Amino acid sequence: MKSFAKHKQAIEDLYARCHRRSWVHPDPLEFLYRYGEVGDREVAGLVAAVLAYGRVGQILRSVSGVLERMGPSPRDFLLGASMGRVRRALAGFRHRFSTGAQLAVLLGAMRSVIRQYGSLQACFLVHLHREDQTVLAALTAFVGRLDGAAGGLCGGLLPDPAKDSPCKRYHLYLRWMVRCDEVDPGGWEQVGPERLIIPLDTHMHRIALALGATRRKTADLRTALEITDAFRTISPDDPVKYDFTLTRLGIHPAADEQGFLARCGVLAV
Repeated sequence: MKSFAKHKQAIEDLYARCHRRSWVHPDPLEFLYRYGEVGDREVAGLVAAVLAYGRVGQILRSVSGVLERMGPSPRDFLLGASMGRVRRALAGFRHRFSTGAQLAVLLGAMRSVIRQYGSLQACFLVHLHREDQTVLAALTAFVGRLDGAAGGLCGGLLPDPAKDSPCKRYHLYLRWMVRCDEVDPGGWEQVGPERLIIPLDTHMHRIALALGATRRKTADLRTALEITDAFRTISPDDPVKYDFTLTRLGIHPAADEQGFLARCGVLAV
């Protein structure tokens, strides 16, 4: 952890340069900027997050297609449409391994949760306890509530956060909804960014290994928690603060990964 903390200034400088909305595209996060109401944003964000696997171009096309079918207010669509209409709206949709039928079931589960609790955030908060150091227990219960309402028929759209997977898509969703700044639009003000977990993908794992935030070669849940703990040493109130910036190194051509690592005095892994 000490070897990682010495890179704080270099990370801060990169953050000041790259943590900007102009650096977001291409990223499914950009769809959340359409929605001023938190109720719409939390629905659109979950749709965008569960479909955030595969090639980014296909992700953007798929998310855009689903949100267009849901109209200007995703929340109103969920609460006002019959399940028959939801299924018809998604007829013929497919994103890699996920079908329109599976997504329709998930939307129905989201509607069930919103009707019971008032919002997705309210459901999440029921399971978040003061003594919880991270969001993991609340996230597991939240996903379990959705999966139960869906009858377990969502396929790979709802992986179990309690298993070894880092569940990057869920933690991306929570970052989008909990943090609030130029990049992350926020809205879930009662959760608190200090309990978030790094959305671990190949880009973050590679950078974290190079910077000494972890030595683990497997990108699993334990590794995500270890990297989060490393970031907590330099940003205790917001450990995922640098997630967007550091993952741009592997995504945005102007981010200059090699230059950043050279400044840190380390080599790419």
